[in-house]
Amino acid sequence: MHTFQPFSINDIDLNPFNKLGKEWALITAGSKHDANCMTVSWGGLGVMWGKNSAFIFIRESRYTKEFIDKNDVFSISFFDESYRDALNYCGSHSGRDVDKFEEANLTITSKHGIPFPDEANLVLICKKMAAVELDESTFCDKAIKEKFYADNDMHTMYVGEILVSMAR
Repeated sequence: MHTFQPFSINDIDLNPFNKLGKEWALITAGSKHDANCMTVSWGGLGVMWGKNSAFIFIRESRYTKEFIDKNDVFSISFFDESYRDALNYCGSHSGRDVDKFEEANLTITSKHGIPFPDEANLVLICKKMAAVELDESTFCDKAIKEKFYADNDMHTMYVGEILVSMAR
């Protein structure tokens, strides 16, 4: 088990375009004994309602969405490049069918009862502030529907206040 040290989110020095868009992250929700994770590459970090926040997007069909909807908190975990295969696995298999942590050789741990993979090198613990279902009627660029939602499997945007940031 690794030792994670809390640090001020104001001290974080990362490029969210690289961290999320290119390196990806794992979203985990549930409890240490009943959790699911999924790979994400869409999202952001910023300030919302005066709070340091993370924004993630999860499709209706994803099993992890059930866990996020049932819980008030979730984690966002970042890894070094050596975990790319694990991230690929977690993004291409459903937790309905397999134990993703076991199959991806990840160890589930928790802080304040919120699960995350022990192998991460940066973890953000977030409290849900909003869940906004995307709807094609709100798309200003009508090509978005055809390009990303031809199957109508829409995303929900979750806005989470970053409560704890930890690194090892």
